[in-house]
Amino acid sequence: MRTADVTRNTKETQIRIAINLDGKGEAKLDSGIPFLDHMLDQIARHGMIDIELKATGDLHIDAHHTVEDIGITLGQALAKALGDKVGIRRYGHAYVPLDEALSRVVIDLSGRPGLEYHVDYTRARVGEFDVDLFIEFFQGFVNHALVTLHIDNFRGVNSHHQAETIFKAFGRALRMACEVDPRAAGILPSTKGAL
Repeated sequence: MRTADVTRNTKETQIRIAINLDGKGEAKLDSGIPFLDHMLDQIARHGMIDIELKATGDLHIDAHHTVEDIGITLGQALAKALGDKVGIRRYGHAYVPLDEALSRVVIDLSGRPGLEYHVDYTRARVGEFDVDLFIEFFQGFVNHALVTLHIDNFRGVNSHHQAETIFKAFGRALRMACEVDPRAAGILPSTKGAL
């Protein structure tokens, strides 16, 4: 089983994330931010990745540090769980609609951090959650997972729908990229010989 258990403690946040890349899509989430938990549940369910998260942070200031640091810790956990990346598909992509909203996510488990994030939310907040924080989540993730990630929201009227299509597509793209390719047993998917 490709698993990882990572703890990250700073003066602003205390976070533990455990993941199983070969799981059943089960999630136990307690970030202190309900809408973020809802989005992380999409990653677990659609990525077929078991995720256990416990986070406490300086939410009395705002959610920025907690959201960003959860992205960082999830990225660290993914990198650890993937190990040497031998035999994986490496690339993943998904288009996901939700009513009027449509998003595409493409990922390369490249060993190089890069984020292209093209999302124009129709509202700045979903409930009390500031949607600007999602780019901080994904930037933290790519910096520590060492992946290239392209996120595009093509349309949407409802900001909740826009966000949900992004996280569902992210989970599905991640699932595809992390899958073990039976034709690539013992092979690293890179002409460089390193990822």
